[in-house]
Formats: sequence, C-alpha cells, structure tokens
Amino acid sequence: MLAPTAPLPDMRPHLARARLVALLVPAALLAGAYGSELIGGLAPCEMCWWQRYAHFAAVAFVLASFALARTALGRPLVILAALAVVTSGLIGGYHAGVEAGVFQGLTSCSATAGSSLADLLSTPVVRCDQVQWRFLGLSMAAWNATVSLGSGGLALWLAGSR
Repeated sequence: MLAPTAPLPDMRPHLARARLVALLVPAALLAGAYGSELIGGLAPCEMCWWQRYAHFAAVAFVLASFALARTALGRPLVILAALAVVTSGLIGGYHAGVEAGVFQGLTSCSATAGSSLADLLSTPVVRCDQVQWRFLGLSMAAWNATVSLGSGGLALWLAGSR
C-alpha cells in the first residue's frame, strides 16, 4: 500500500474556496450588470465598462487556474483573479465618488456608437457622474465597490491561507 502523500500546495481547501469566490462573484456581478442593461434598460457609462473589464479578467484568470490547478501556476492565477476583482472594486469606488461629486469624472464624451450617423444619433449618452439606479441608497458602482472589495479581499486571504 502506498503511503499517503501531502496534497499539492494548490489543492488545499482554502484555495478551492478562493477559486469559487473569484469565479462566482464576478460572474454574478456581470450577470447583474448585463441584466440591468438588457432587462432593465440601463445603459452603461464608460466607467461601468471599466469595472466589467476587470471582472472579465478575473473570470479568465480563475478559469485558467481551474485548468492548471495541479501545477505551480494554479495559486498565482487565483491571486491574479482576486486582484482583478479588487481592481473592479477600486474602479467602482472611484466611480461612486464621481457620482457623489467627490472626484471629477471623465471630461470627454464616452458614448460608444456604431458606424453610421443613425447609430451615433440613437446611442444614449450616459454620464458617469449621474446615478441611474439605487438600492438601499447605494448606486450600482457603490454596490460593485462594496461586493468586489470584500470578496476580492476574502479570495486573497483564502488564497494565502495554509
């Protein structure tokens, strides 16, 4: 009978939990963002997109960490995913500050348009300093900041736990 061996460092339960947090939270926040856009009719501003890009990066990193879980790259990819979630939270915090008038927002037009004049004229111009929706007194950007910073910090802590 073979003697039990120590699990690979990237297969510990804390790291598995970090992977789940770093996957499920950005996926849920992206689903909420797209749901508010497609179902609720809210158009994203430029800083909303920045927050989404960081969540896309987190999902990509954590999916790679699942694929490479038994290698030396598993843990660093989880850490990168957690840092991407934190980055989205920081952008969301800045965005919430712009909405509250604490920081100056973008000074240029940030609407994205198609290739024709009709597309340009029908594209909604969404200002980053105007709140389109609030829940319990917090804007979507503030909710993203709160959830992303908390869960990203949790994932970092779990990824660093023994």
